[in-house]
Amino acid sequence: MALYIKELQIVSPAFTSLERIPKRYTSEGENISPPLEWSGLPPGTQQLALICHDPDAPLTRGFTHWVIYSIPLTASQMAEAGGSKFTEGTNSAEQLGYIGPAPPVGHGPHHYYFWLYALDKELDLKPGLNREQLLDAIAEHVIEQARLVGVYER
Repeated sequence: MALYIKELQIVSPAFTSLERIPKRYTSEGENISPPLEWSGLPPGTQQLALICHDPDAPLTRGFTHWVIYSIPLTASQMAEAGGSKFTEGTNSAEQLGYIGPAPPVGHGPHHYYFWLYALDKELDLKPGLNREQLLDAIAEHVIEQARLVGVYER
């Protein structure tokens, strides 16, 4: 049996992990998604999915800012404001697409987890799934996951 070393990575040219997300990508700025790049897909990967979630939001299940799926293997990046190239899901504001960070004023720093999922199967999922629906749909197909964490505070 061959040993596989985890190598899946997700990064952004706009900020590094645990650094402040530039205002441009927040609800106070231009409210556009940041550019993202990924590499190190594990063997057997057939498709990718991405979720941006804020577990620090003062809601029972946090706040989901972005749900993207059916990302083909030919894509190794997502340009700034580039989510509409792929299948978009519903964020916690019940809208398709990205909604930038907007933590409550004085609530302290919030952490925005950009989770990238490598899937072992091409899934034909309808647009508009929310975070929970997507996670349920991909649960049996996740080979590996990686995360980039941005921070924002108002």
